[in-house]
Amino acid sequence: MYPVVFCDALRVKIRDDAVVRNKAIYLALAVLPNGSRDVRGIWIEHTEGGKFWLKVFKELRSRGVGDALIAVVDGLKGLSDAIETAFPSATVQTCIVHLIRNSLDDASWKDRKAVAAATAEAAHEAPEEFAAGGWGVKHPTIV
Repeated sequence: MYPVVFCDALRVKIRDDAVVRNKAIYLALAVLPNGSRDVRGIWIEHTEGGKFWLKVFKELRSRGVGDALIAVVDGLKGLSDAIETAFPSATVQTCIVHLIRNSLDDASWKDRKAVAAATAEAAHEAPEEFAAGGWGVKHPTIV
C-alpha cells in the first residue's frame, strides 16, 4: 500500500532507427508509509493518454501494488478514470505545479511574475483583493 503515488509523463526527443521522434516517458513514483520514495516504473510510449495509463496501473497491480490512497496527477483527460478503475479507493489530486502552470497560461510572459504570489501565505492573504484588482479583472480565469 502506498499513501501517495505521483504519476506524470515527460515528452522527450528520442533517436529511434536514425530518426528523432517525440515520445512520452511515463513515470510512477510512490511514497512509502515511512516517507521513503520508490520508483515503481518507467515506460516509453509514442503519446500520453488515459488508455496507456490504465495499462500502467494494471501492471502495477499485477506487480504487487495493492492500493494507493492519493494519486497526484496532471489534468490529463481519462487519467482520473484510469486511476479509479485500478485503485477504486484512491483520491485523485491535481498536482500543484500543474495547477499553477495551467492558471498562469492565461497571463502573458511579461505579466506572470507580477501575477504570481511570492509565497503561499501571500496567495492566501488577499484572494478577494486580487480578484477585484486590475490583475483579477484582466485575468478572470486565474481567479
